[in-house]
Amino acid sequence: MSKVIIIGAGIAGLAASVRLVLQGHDVTVFEGNDYPGGKLSAFELEGYRFDAGPSLFTMPHFVTQLFELAGEEATNYFNYQKKKIACQYFWDDGIRFTAHSDQGKFLSEIESVFGEPQAKVGRYLQRAKKKYELTHSLFLENSLHKLSTYLSSDTVKALLQFPIFQINQTLHQVNEKTFSDPHLVQLFDRFATYNGSDPYQTSGIMTLIQHLEQFYGTYIPEGGMEQITGSIYDLAVRKGVTFKFNTKVDRIKVNQKTATGVEAQGLFFEADLVVSNMDVFPTYKTLLKDLPAPEKILTQERSSSAVIFYWGIQKSFPELDLHNIFFSKEYKQEFDCIFNDQKVSKDPTIYVNITSKDVPADAPEGCENWFVMINTPADSGQDWETLVSELRKNVIEKLSRSLGVSLDSLIACEAVLTPPLIAAKTQSHLGALYGASSNDKMAAFLRHPNFSQRIKNLYFCGGSVHPGGGIPLCLLSAKIVADLITSKN
Repeated sequence: MSKVIIIGAGIAGLAASVRLVLQGHDVTVFEGNDYPGGKLSAFELEGYRFDAGPSLFTMPHFVTQLFELAGEEATNYFNYQKKKIACQYFWDDGIRFTAHSDQGKFLSEIESVFGEPQAKVGRYLQRAKKKYELTHSLFLENSLHKLSTYLSSDTVKALLQFPIFQINQTLHQVNEKTFSDPHLVQLFDRFATYNGSDPYQTSGIMTLIQHLEQFYGTYIPEGGMEQITGSIYDLAVRKGVTFKFNTKVDRIKVNQKTATGVEAQGLFFEADLVVSNMDVFPTYKTLLKDLPAPEKILTQERSSSAVIFYWGIQKSFPELDLHNIFFSKEYKQEFDCIFNDQKVSKDPTIYVNITSKDVPADAPEGCENWFVMINTPADSGQDWETLVSELRKNVIEKLSRSLGVSLDSLIACEAVLTPPLIAAKTQSHLGALYGASSNDKMAAFLRHPNFSQRIKNLYFCGGSVHPGGGIPLCLLSAKIVADLITSKN
């Protein structure tokens, strides 16, 4: 039995702890906060419950798989519902679009609203599906930094159909070439934001993200997003994982190029294996500060960050659903602000998530809990107090105009999350939500691997390393780490 220490109880750290304890390891998780989940946590404010971070749940089988591995019935501990409506979309010119989860209804609605033939959109989705089928085993489910990954029939199949990936076109170029209606182009461009990237820079292979949402659907856990964290944490505890909360790791101890444990609160904790679920940048710069760092990886462009307003709204809006998007007029200008100018757009796209639509207890009767998110650059020293004040004004004006209300008068309570606060609470470098951006067409290969190439017995999971950010990919990073440790032993 190996003694494993995991640094960080984020979603990937929790999943890794379950997988490793089931393999027979003695697992201890160190967490600086007094709660598990990292970004995937929740809080209450004046009778309203808010999910603090990730609000989109898709591919739920990656969660239920953990219970199945443990020999448990997932439905005894974790339940969720599939949404009939994936998202409601709004444009300033009055165009509204309901994205149905049912593909037939989705295609029919696209033709009705945008005039795009169903057959054309269907072919687009089929190509996105093909991209996923050809790449998921290579890019998402295995380490890209092991030769064995490439010595497979899946790799040969992918190489033989390389042009289908549209690597040398941007996502926007692919969408603009495919569709004539600019509203639909903007809608499909939006999926770049799912990994904090710019549709005018990121590769055309990213159309596969749309496939994941359309094919697998979107879901809502019965207790809100924090139920994902809570159920996996409880599973880990039942299986014997030890958690040390309020215990910040100060250093990973390395002896003769081998990780031997961690230092925390002035004490040394020995381990045979160390897994960092901490952002890879502070892992090197803080926990391994006396050792050379992979500077080329660490200095890559950061993904976008966000400003989030949590508003208790004293009104119910029947035209809204769980996920809602209010688009900007000038999408390219918005992304130029984020990635080129390091500023916040004066006319941003606004995402409004309302879990009380499906979890009524999340807000008082007749009211709603609004999670209002605006994509921003990562923190590079901007005057966030001034930016947030101006942004709040612009967001309220835009939403008030779109919904025909005076929104400011309906806000009963408020909390705000900014990039500096994201960095402070989750140790995410510069508050970037997804680590490095995926704007470079070689981004998948530039992410840090799930193991150290210089230090034996040191592994990495979470959104800042391979295969990337977002709940499904973080859960896959945990699987990759567990598989690497199994193959080593």
